[in-house]
Amino acid sequence: MIDVSRDGGLWTVTIDRQDKANSLTADMLDELAETFEAAQEARAVILTGRGKVFSAGADLEEARAGLATSPVWERLSTAIAALPGLSVAALNGTLAGGAMGMALACDIRLAVPGAKVFYPVMKLGFLPQPSDPGRMAALIGPARTRLILMGGQKIEAPEALDFGLIDRIVEPETLMETARDICADTLAAKPDIASAIKQMCR
Repeated sequence: MIDVSRDGGLWTVTIDRQDKANSLTADMLDELAETFEAAQEARAVILTGRGKVFSAGADLEEARAGLATSPVWERLSTAIAALPGLSVAALNGTLAGGAMGMALACDIRLAVPGAKVFYPVMKLGFLPQPSDPGRMAALIGPARTRLILMGGQKIEAPEALDFGLIDRIVEPETLMETARDICADTLAAKPDIASAIKQMCR
């Protein structure tokens, strides 16, 4: 359900559980965390999904059984944020719930025009993962973060772009091509120069 392809220094990580809106099980999250921990050697990483939804967040049955509060979410987003190379979230569709942490930890977020973003964690009786509110507020400010986390608002792609939650809206047929194009200069650069620039941007 997690596909990983490598093309030189470029890794592409794809969530593929289309029949369940790419919702994430504990096994999938463990695999994602292990993948991104191993990807510290990658020059660039693209994270995407198959189908019309990037990810609906936690599998509901497993969430009720304890997955919603598992430390694996934070382990995953920490591994993504620690990548020395460029990370691009290519959101092929809606991004919901705990899956938000993966996208927030990436350096760049692209989204298709029909994508929506929402994080109904409070409504479900849980806290967001520890790093998510801070990362979101750094991108869009505290008030808009509360709008999503406390106001329960679904943010459509154009508004998400205006907020700064995503960086570019891309048509579905060119999403991956655009993501690869964005990674091209980093892949061609000296690794120490690319990683140093990334650190300077923080």
